[in-house]
Amino acid sequence: MNRSIAPGERAGRVRIPASKSQAHRLLICAALGEREVRLRCDGISRDIAATVACLNALGAKIRETAPGELLVRPVRERPAGLRLLPCGESGSTLRFLLPLAGALGAEAVFQMEGRLPQRPLAPLDRELCAHGMELSREGNSLAVRGCLKSGAYSLPGDVSSQYISGLLLALPLLEGDSRLTVTGRIESAGYIAMTESALSLAQIRLDKQGWSYTIPGGQRPRLPERLQVEGDYSNAAFFLCMGALSREGVTVSGLPADSRQGDRAVLDILRALGAEVRETAEGVFVRRGKLRGCQIDAAQVPDLIPVLSVAASAAAGETRVVNAGRLRLKESDRLESTARLINTLGGRAAELEDGLIIRGVERLSGGTVDSCGDHRIAMSAAAAACFCENSVTVLGGECVEKSYPRFWEDFDSLKGGSL
Repeated sequence: MNRSIAPGERAGRVRIPASKSQAHRLLICAALGEREVRLRCDGISRDIAATVACLNALGAKIRETAPGELLVRPVRERPAGLRLLPCGESGSTLRFLLPLAGALGAEAVFQMEGRLPQRPLAPLDRELCAHGMELSREGNSLAVRGCLKSGAYSLPGDVSSQYISGLLLALPLLEGDSRLTVTGRIESAGYIAMTESALSLAQIRLDKQGWSYTIPGGQRPRLPERLQVEGDYSNAAFFLCMGALSREGVTVSGLPADSRQGDRAVLDILRALGAEVRETAEGVFVRRGKLRGCQIDAAQVPDLIPVLSVAASAAAGETRVVNAGRLRLKESDRLESTARLINTLGGRAAELEDGLIIRGVERLSGGTVDSCGDHRIAMSAAAAACFCENSVTVLGGECVEKSYPRFWEDFDSLKGGSL
């Protein structure tokens, strides 16, 4: 599906859907728990649906009882027989459920799509194999077997926070106590904090000293019987950046001020770029100010980089994105695809080995952008249209369903709309 987007500023109000990052974690805790949980999840994306499908394959019973409401009946017994786990393109689903399959003693095959088979699993795979699991890959399938054993685990903090979260979710289920030590520089720390928060809500005990966790075994999560998944700052970033390109501004509602989502940092980064950002009872309001280039450290907020780079195209001077090497291993090589998006539309972006340099321009011209099947590139192209003289066509716009199925509907609700 290709989308043609009229150029020019957008304004108005959008209510953002549920955080898929929090939804993954709460669904897993609920599926492993002691009682049924009703989870209110406004907007079920392909990634959330993948986690639901895989948890059901492992023995949970999760179904949508009303639009946006999921009833979760937990796993009651060890999965028997070979289980097929369709994780699609969801890296979170794969990396969270790999240790969980071992904790449940399941024999399973993870079925991967898109670029997911090319995305790394080391050194998580080595740690799992050192503690009782067997992994073998053939094409787009990853077969696992064996029971994960408690003990001492160690992972670097600068490869993927999802590795760390996956172990934190699985290790409490094991019979014995475990220790998880995270070494080196910690990236995407906000996502680890989200996992800690979900486990705390589920009454799972962790003893954290620095970046070392002591995890008592024999625990099962115990979530409240009813829960609401909070709004998603990662997806809100696209509309907040549209606000930064608008003299009238955009308001995004449904975003909790006390969220532990790492991508809440988008507010501070937009302030650093010179946008007007106000948090009110009605939502977060962003309007264009005197935009100026700045340095953006991608280490903690890698998913924000494509759309922040678009906003930086309207900022005077130079914006430098640093510590962004991990973006090459996403649904597309996001350093390459982000630079190509901006340059295709008439901007000035230079790709570095682990970052970007964006130089501000008076106006983007417009043109045709290949989404590369990457949801964040497609949505960033929509934001870029707000700063263009001519229309923007997005090739493969349906890829937004991975994280934000109603994105185009919400986008069209703003003043401006699509051709």
